Amino acid sequence: MGRVGTVTLVGAGPGDPELLTLKAARLISSADVVVFDRLVAPEILAMIPVAAERVNVGKRTHHHPVPQDEINEILVRYALEGRDVVRLKGGDPFIFGRGCEETARLAEAGVPFAVVPGITAAQGASASTGVPLTHRGLARSVRYITGHCKADEMLDLDWAGLADPETTLVFYMGKATIRLISDKLQEHGLPADTPVMAVASATTTEEQRLSTRLDRIEEDMAGAGLESPVIFIIGKVAGLSDRLMQAAVLTEAQGCCAGGGCCHA
Repeated sequence: MGRVGTVTLVGAGPGDPELLTLKAARLISSADVVVFDRLVAPEILAMIPVAAERVNVGKRTHHHPVPQDEINEILVRYALEGRDVVRLKGGDPFIFGRGCEETARLAEAGVPFAVVPGITAAQGASASTGVPLTHRGLARSVRYITGHCKADEMLDLDWAGLADPETTLVFYMGKATIRLISDKLQEHGLPADTPVMAVASATTTEEQRLSTRLDRIEEDMAGAGLESPVIFIIGKVAGLSDRLMQAAVLTEAQGCCAGGGCCHA
């Protein structure tokens, strides 16, 4: 048997290509094969060598042209051919990215692998909006939760545990289930006026934001036109968004420069 290639699961980050790690950029630029997801930025895909083979395995809601089991086998097959593979995944490979399923199959097949972390959507949205996920006196912890279930099963979560007013909740893939999320959290004691921020396409030029409250999120989302991917930041920290936006408007009106200091005529 000839040389077995390696597979590296690489996090492409939340969308902004400048948030890619140096290690990720190096591996992408030297790969023999790149197997990539739908949400990887075009600027990052442009870093793939011309001679490298590109394999698009992107998924959308209710549309999985390449099932996960097949993706697993694609990775194994290329590695057993002796080729070095980058599995390029949006965000972080191990945060709602099914990365563990892929590494489990690689381990079973005897294929060496590694993982390069990426900035996940929650961190990206927090940075781009200026809204912290934790804050002294407002939120002592943060929880990342999927708002989507396997095969569209009922979303069955520890709602009582999640309805903690001192915890920031970040729901991924929750656009289709936001009404259920809102109802269940209120049913288990989270106040109706709990602030919510919805962020679409975080960190990209198409980023959109919606600031609302828990009891109005479904209605406001219906008229906002936010396109997937959307994450929902629920908790007291989300209430800081309006204050931060006001400060940004004030700063712009005062003529402050991007370089850090204020410019005065």
